[in-house]
This record gives sequence, C-alpha cells and structure tokens, in this order.
Amino acid sequence: MADSAGNWCLIESDPGVFTELIKKFGVTGAQVEELWSLDDEHFDNLRPIHGLIFLFKWVQDDEPSGNVIEESSSNKIFFAKQVINNACATQAILSVLLNCEHNDISLGPNLEEFKNFCQSFDANMRGLALSNSNVIREAHNSFSRHTFFEYDSRQASKDDDVFHFVSYVPINRRLYELDGLKDGPVDLGPCPPGDQWVQAAKPIIQKRINKYNEGEIHFNLMAIVSDRKLLYERQQANTFDPAEFHRLETLIEQETRKSERYQMENIRRKHNYLPLIMELLKMLAKEGKLVPLYQRAKERALEKESKKSKQEQKKN
Repeated sequence: MADSAGNWCLIESDPGVFTELIKKFGVTGAQVEELWSLDDEHFDNLRPIHGLIFLFKWVQDDEPSGNVIEESSSNKIFFAKQVINNACATQAILSVLLNCEHNDISLGPNLEEFKNFCQSFDANMRGLALSNSNVIREAHNSFSRHTFFEYDSRQASKDDDVFHFVSYVPINRRLYELDGLKDGPVDLGPCPPGDQWVQAAKPIIQKRINKYNEGEIHFNLMAIVSDRKLLYERQQANTFDPAEFHRLETLIEQETRKSERYQMENIRRKHNYLPLIMELLKMLAKEGKLVPLYQRAKERALEKESKKSKQEQKKN
C-alpha cells in the first residue's frame, strides 16, 4: 500500500453500515439487506437484487470456481485489484454498484466521475485509484470506531482468522465473481435473466460454505437492492386497491423506522464512550466492587480458554 493512500479502518459487516456508506458515496436508489438463508422466499422479498456480497473466513484457494477473464476481455466489467486490506468491504460494494445499470440506481457525481476516470485503467491501476480516492476513503473511514486502548501490533499468523468479501453480479446474462484478490473477474457461466440470476449464484455460495467444518457460522450474505421505500411509494402511486394501498403504507412505515434505527445505531457505533466507561470504573472502585468484578471476569476467561483448548485437543 502506498503511503499516499492513507489509512483505511475496519468497518462492521452490517446492512445499516453498508446502506449509509452507499449514501455517503452519493448513490441514490439503493440499500443493503442481510440474507439469513439461501431459501427462495428470502430472495423473493427483496427483488430487484442487483448484486450479492459474501463475507467468509478466507482460506488459501488457488482454484477459482470459474474461468478468470483475461484483461483484454474484461474491459466492459469494472474490476479492481485489492491493494488495501481493510478496504475489502467497500471494494465489494463498489464492485456491485459500478457494474449496475438498473434504472432504480443513480451513482451520483462522485462515483460517476471515479468510474469514468478509471475506465481505461487495468485492474491494478483501478485498485490504486480506489485506494487513493479521498471521497471513497473518507466515506469509508467515517465508520471508524474510537480506539480506547493501544495494543502491541503484530503480524497476523497462520492461525488467525482472516475474513474477506467477494461480490456476485450478473453482467450480460452471465454471472461473475468479483474478488480483488484474484487476477480478474471470474466467469461463473450463464445465469437466468432478470431477478432469477440469483438462482445461479446460490449453489456457488453454498459450495463455498460447504468447504468449512460443520458448525462454522462465520458467514455473512448481503444483497444490494433497490431502495425499498422508494419502490413501495412508486407502487402505491400506481394502485387503486385500498387494501393494497394500506399494505404498502405499512411497508413504507416499516422502512422509515428501519432507517431511523440504522441512523441511531451508526451514531452509537461512532460515539466515544471512554469518558462514561472511566466514570463507571471510578464509581465501582469507590464502592469496592471493581476488583471482585475483575477477578470474576478473569476466572471466566480462563474457563473459556480451557474449554477451547480441550476442544482443539479432541479435534487433533
């Protein structure tokens, strides 16, 4: 990473964070929804879906699920190499947005300018351009959490869990996996037209999940979809059925409350709670409760570590 790229913080994999991040880019008409299952009904309720973002525990995988497209054949696909580790969430979001041509979504001047600027670049140059974009980096870093304590930095070891984001998008009736760690877009084959393209993506995601041990739960699947409130308002304006009108009114109110909840949660994520924590610690110490609480927490931590060690011994 070049020094000029500055620092990129880790951000939480959360639909509220991603939705607000998209808005900070200047994009309108899009939001992010979390998927808890690969069952059809979960996808049906979110149409139209413009792309999927999958978070998983990264393992060495030298064999892509499809054919990696050569540079000369991928000029119609926006693909950027990942050059900043902490930016993979933002890169996955942009991989969907910058390849989306749906009428519901407007990229806005910031991303339009960025896309036009790097249109003729190769994947490496696009990655560098992304890492050096002040607009994108500042939007990303606006979700940084306050760091209360400084920890000794160390290099990640082979035993550490490393998580990574990839995107799945339909482009010209074919499904692509866009992973900034690969050499290019991965062509996963033809996909059904319209909203049915996700039917081609689901078995590929399931296959990736199946690579892990039973009980592994560190996965997260999110969909970039059309702004639900705008979608319901448009449908409401075109209906003359009172029952349908009322149903849509309820859905609009739900989306409004959800947006307000996201905003509150994001404010709390960014808030500096250190002064409050310090005052609570002082009060506990004054009342003689701090040391007993510390000892109890230490005992629980040792018990947890002991159980983990025994489980690892059984596996071996």
